[in-house]
Amino acid sequence: MMTVTPSFYVILGPTASGKSALAFALAQRIRGAILSVDSMTVYRGMDIGTAKPIPHEQRVVRHHLIDLVEPDELFTVARFVELADAVIRNRYGPLIATGGTPLYYKALFEGLFDGPGADDAVRLRLAELSSDVLQARLKTIDPVASIRIHANDRKRMIRAIEVFELSGKPISSFQTEWENPQPRHPARWFGLNWDKDVLNRRINQRVKQMIATGWLEETRELVRKFGALSQTASGATGYPELIQHLQGKMSLDDAVELIKIATRQLARKQMKWFRRFPNVTWLPGDAPVESLVEQILQATPPGADRA
Repeated sequence: MMTVTPSFYVILGPTASGKSALAFALAQRIRGAILSVDSMTVYRGMDIGTAKPIPHEQRVVRHHLIDLVEPDELFTVARFVELADAVIRNRYGPLIATGGTPLYYKALFEGLFDGPGADDAVRLRLAELSSDVLQARLKTIDPVASIRIHANDRKRMIRAIEVFELSGKPISSFQTEWENPQPRHPARWFGLNWDKDVLNRRINQRVKQMIATGWLEETRELVRKFGALSQTASGATGYPELIQHLQGKMSLDDAVELIKIATRQLARKQMKWFRRFPNVTWLPGDAPVESLVEQILQATPPGADRA
């Protein structure tokens, strides 16, 4: 008897797009589980600020790769891929992957970037150079990467130069090799598309609601318990601003406005990444959830997970 692989769906969308609600509704409909593809929901105690599924939702639908580590621990993309591969390999029913970390999607479905690892000594030396010097150096060794990387993005410039110094190859050559490989997991991909102004209003309203439901108190407890967030956890949008407020460095109103701005910027970056993925069926984000579930189920027949 032929074994049929359970259906695997991917639901993309920027922050505040409603992708989690859609994934939850779809999972209920097809009796599936959800695989969280998010670098911040892995942290225990970071619930409100990461829009983590509430306990009721986690009881109704199984959510994988949530609440894995403490906020003072590092969590790498390699670790995520290892754990996600195990979930996918051992699944017994339909699975819906959703979350807001584009790099996690790329690593899970296309593979990890096969460049050299980090070298602290090289990074410390390069960090002492001005942005102008870094940019000039990058233009010399990797003109392609110098076009892609903004002159103010010191972190990426340093990484690009580091890769060249350690490997003798420009980082753009690794990235070219990394583009469009054979997908590691066949799946049916869907995305939620929003008008920019409408999405911005949704983001502003969600930030306001998160503050109202205790985000500041959550952050205060994290600081009390851990002192500081890890390097990876501190990348979560909003927490650094709230921590600065708690340290007396800015008013709460100013922190909230900065969070709104940072979240809108995050949404634009997410969509820029998501648009690069092939074979995504884009759906109107403002359609009723029930309608979106029907469109997903009707888009491809059962068993037709595509590469």
